[in-house]
Amino acid sequence: MAASNWTTPHPSTFILLGIPGLEEAHVWISIPFVSVYILSVVGNCLLLAVIKSEPILHEPMYLFLAMLAFADLLISTTVVPKTLCIFWFRDQAIHIDACLTQVFLVHSVATMESGFMLAMAFDRYVAICNPLRHSDILTHQAIAKMGLGVVLRGMIVLGPSLLKQLPYCTTNVISHTYCEFMVLVKLSCVDTAGLRTYGLLVAFLTAGLDFILIILSYILILRAVFHLPSKEARTKSLSTCSSHVFIMMTSYTPAFFSFFSHRFGHFTCSFLP
Repeated sequence: MAASNWTTPHPSTFILLGIPGLEEAHVWISIPFVSVYILSVVGNCLLLAVIKSEPILHEPMYLFLAMLAFADLLISTTVVPKTLCIFWFRDQAIHIDACLTQVFLVHSVATMESGFMLAMAFDRYVAICNPLRHSDILTHQAIAKMGLGVVLRGMIVLGPSLLKQLPYCTTNVISHTYCEFMVLVKLSCVDTAGLRTYGLLVAFLTAGLDFILIILSYILILRAVFHLPSKEARTKSLSTCSSHVFIMMTSYTPAFFSFFSHRFGHFTCSFLP
């Protein structure tokens, strides 16, 4: 579909380019994609199976970890299969409804992941700073309410209907492997300053605020740990948080990279048929 002669303001399909400029290498690029995807699916499924089958793991930290694993399964399955279709079969077309569904799932589940990581940080804070009340505060009922709140917040933050009403007068070509809110906003030929502000505000009030609260919780945790009487106790307390810190860094780093690239990036890639 030629982007240079594009005149339809409300397209039925979009064209996903994959990785522009590296089309000849798409098959090779797909190898790490499919490898990581398989490892992610197998690893998360095994984790969910182990947590479900072992009653000793029905603790707040592991329950939140199970929620995070399920969210990771959902977001990777939302993105990777279509990406592999682009890389392997050059199947670049995506119907607008499928595109908007992908936008909704990517942003909603990413917001849920951020919320689950905040819940895990709160669990570590209570376990280390107020251990005697840990079981009273984080009951199964409280965990269920927190999980439900995280899910509901993720489902209401961005409405795909906001994007479906926009006219796309210049092109229907997306220089990415999946549909993303800010990318579609930038494709529109009307003033989208309000939508851009809304998108950035949502990002700050969800992932940004979660990240700040997580950092604050770990500052309080470190302060409590360094007041413990023995080195062994300090080491044990810090070791219980190390896996969560690793998960947080691997999750937030690409999210912040995407945020700042949309906010401050000025590189544009033109597509010629």
